[in-house]
Amino acid sequence: MLSLHSPRARGERGMSGATLPEVASRCIIHGAMFTLPNLITIGRVLLIPVVAFLLLDHDYRLAFAVFVVAAVGDWVDGFLARRLNQMSQLGAVLDPVADKMTMMIVAILMAAQGMLPIWLAVVIVMRDAIIVAGAVAYRFVVGRIEMAPTRLSKANTFLEFGVISLVMAQAAQLVALQAWLMPLFLLLFASVLVSGAHYVWVWRRKAIEDSRGG
Repeated sequence: MLSLHSPRARGERGMSGATLPEVASRCIIHGAMFTLPNLITIGRVLLIPVVAFLLLDHDYRLAFAVFVVAAVGDWVDGFLARRLNQMSQLGAVLDPVADKMTMMIVAILMAAQGMLPIWLAVVIVMRDAIIVAGAVAYRFVVGRIEMAPTRLSKANTFLEFGVISLVMAQAAQLVALQAWLMPLFLLLFASVLVSGAHYVWVWRRKAIEDSRGG
């Protein structure tokens, strides 16, 4: 039993070279749910049905505002996780899930209302569905998966949030971008295809390397 007066109980360094508070901190960072970045990510997930309801209610101004909050939250949670050294397995999984759930649901609803071309919504949904299915397959076939988005994927996510925000702002009559919408749609279409293909190539190569190593 650990005595309160022992070196480790007082926080002095033991054989591992780390104090008890340091070990506890590491456990919290790697295993805890309620870190500030994770709470922000959870908040983004909770905003998904809010945005969906507002779109269905044709309240595009409020939908735009809530969507922008979610988009900013996507940057803030990652920044805080790195700045506060609170990167966790939960956050690594939940963050891309929040991104993909948001984009898939919003793209479907906006296409149904004629705000997005159907062909664009289809490639957005298919890309994210393939990535999620691939991650699940990787987990069961190869083993533990470390969710690490590529730079192209990050750029695509930024572009998706940007284009969707502008389309919502257009629907809310906050901006007049009608002449620019089709070029933006085509740019996003190309980005989705290229980043999706790159994602598949990177993780296929990683799966082959890991299976050989195992």
